[in-house]
Amino acid sequence: MEYHLQTPLRIKDIEKLNAGDIVYISGEILTARDEAHARILEMKEKGEKLPFSLEGAVIYHCGPLMQQTKTGWRVVSAGPTSSGRMSKMTPPLLKAHEVRAIIGKGGMKSVSKTMKGKSAYLAYTGGCAALAAELIKEVKTVHWHDLGMPEAVWVLRVEEFGPLIVGIDAKGKDIFAEVRGKAEKVLEGLQK
Repeated sequence: MEYHLQTPLRIKDIEKLNAGDIVYISGEILTARDEAHARILEMKEKGEKLPFSLEGAVIYHCGPLMQQTKTGWRVVSAGPTSSGRMSKMTPPLLKAHEVRAIIGKGGMKSVSKTMKGKSAYLAYTGGCAALAAELIKEVKTVHWHDLGMPEAVWVLRVEEFGPLIVGIDAKGKDIFAEVRGKAEKVLEGLQK
């Protein structure tokens, strides 16, 4: 199936997605990598309010390359980064906030149970940085620029951002885990 979703996402938007479906996102998405995840969790622990909302949000694992112009920021490159690095921080993030989708590449280990009934992982093809930049229509703002350009939280307005493949659905099905399991069996057979 193919879905065209508008942010902020609601739980009913996520519940209808199945692993393997194609999704296009329009609206606002936020970039966040390792440092941003760590700061979000630290602020939650301290009871501090975030300068942006994560309720119904889509987080894009991306370290964009931006150019400052006279009128603001322009996206030069915005391909996905490997999501595996954020795997340990994702369960507490999803428990603390109603993030409805995460976009990245390569899948995430041990998050399907946490995502169940709450969120979905949407895989974006690596090497598509120029295409992604074209689909970003506006850089709305930037938070935590002190972390550096790739680690800052960029709030982006996108139109038909994708195609994204549902890699982990809200029912707990993880296509990456299935592939890893098959690969491990092949390797075991080769080692015998």
